[in-house]
Amino acid sequence: MRRFEFRDAKSSKFWEIDQQGSKVTTRYGRIGTDGQMRLKELGSEAQAAAELDKQVRSKTAKGYVEVGTTSAAGPTSPASASASASSANPEATGELPDGGETTVAGSGSSRYTLRNVGGVYSCTCPAWRNQSVPIERRTCKHLRRFRGDAAEEERLGSLPLRSPSRPSSSSTPGPDAPPLLLAHRWEEQDPTGWWMSEKLDGVRAYWDGTRFVSRLGNAYLAPEWFREGLPPFPLDGELFAGRGAFQQAVSIARRADAGEAWRALSFLIFDAPQVDAGFEDRLGHLHEHFAVNTHAHARVLEHRECTGLDDMLTELRRIEGLGGEGVMLRRPGSRYVAGRSDSLLKVKSFLDTEARVVGHQAGTGRHEGRLGALQVELPNGTRFKVGTGFSDAQREAPPAVGEVITVRYQELTDGGVPRFPIYVGVRVDVDWGAMVKAAEQQG
Repeated sequence: MRRFEFRDAKSSKFWEIDQQGSKVTTRYGRIGTDGQMRLKELGSEAQAAAELDKQVRSKTAKGYVEVGTTSAAGPTSPASASASASSANPEATGELPDGGETTVAGSGSSRYTLRNVGGVYSCTCPAWRNQSVPIERRTCKHLRRFRGDAAEEERLGSLPLRSPSRPSSSSTPGPDAPPLLLAHRWEEQDPTGWWMSEKLDGVRAYWDGTRFVSRLGNAYLAPEWFREGLPPFPLDGELFAGRGAFQQAVSIARRADAGEAWRALSFLIFDAPQVDAGFEDRLGHLHEHFAVNTHAHARVLEHRECTGLDDMLTELRRIEGLGGEGVMLRRPGSRYVAGRSDSLLKVKSFLDTEARVVGHQAGTGRHEGRLGALQVELPNGTRFKVGTGFSDAQREAPPAVGEVITVRYQELTDGGVPRFPIYVGVRVDVDWGAMVKAAEQQG
């Protein structure tokens, strides 16, 4: 079993996980006790592997540190676990498993933590944190010492540019950007007769018949087994890791190795852009195709006709109660058109917006030595700070200056500043330049 531990001033806990075939076993409790064991039966070995990966990501995001392995009979002692955690030689070339971490020596008495989250390696040293490039493209002397120069050069060299014609940090559309239908916010229009579906907390993806591309035209390197069996005609949908797992979906979609982590994703399809018909006929076309050509990782998103305002609000409360984002409404008989259209509306209790990172504020107290808050700006130039919503791992490796993030908030102040802003995640599929231009046109 893989063993993880969490220690702070108030608690000292362990968590272990193991997969055997289609079964996933976990054990958890206070360090020094036998803890409790739980067995979960999944439908297949692949589903069990995806479940293990999902749980490991969740624990490491909460600050649990992998310290080694144990026998199925019980947890290791704290002493042996500690020895396992400190056994890595910082001078040796090594690899970390997905979700794993290790501590290495810095200059003097300083110590830094190396992590591998979704294939993205990070270090807690200032040199790594202060680079103004996307986090997947950062490296430092500690990573090079641990993994070796050749391994780091191979990792960085294998990363695709976010567009073949522009730098990786750009957030403007490339020549391959698909003509997507985009939504307006619901402004109390009568929803009776509109088609209603869940608003997914995933990564928008356009299947062009051979590959997945983002809103900006950047390729998502899905494995062949994920792409196999998808139709030769375009599909509009989202790569979805589950409710509340937006950042996990982003991390997997951005990976350059097209690996097993994609088993945690599903492609949920909500439109067929090139079918020249009203929405009901496009949706029927999708259902007919996938009824005959079932796919292990793709399905058509459920839609139903809304009977009125009360029905929509009830559905909104149900989805938000389950941890979902909100509701999408589609006008009956509407055609698929490129650009933002009032035939597609999004309904949410909380508001969200995109903002660009312009700086980092150092943490204090228990966050000393890592991120305290992000300094961000809206497309209209309004600046504010975002200090909540981050996991410990995200505070150790925050979004870089220049990256675009999503912020959730309750309302705007009289000065136009989001009230009670919460960090949601990094956006890789928005056109920042177009957002700034639109803000300028609105005054």
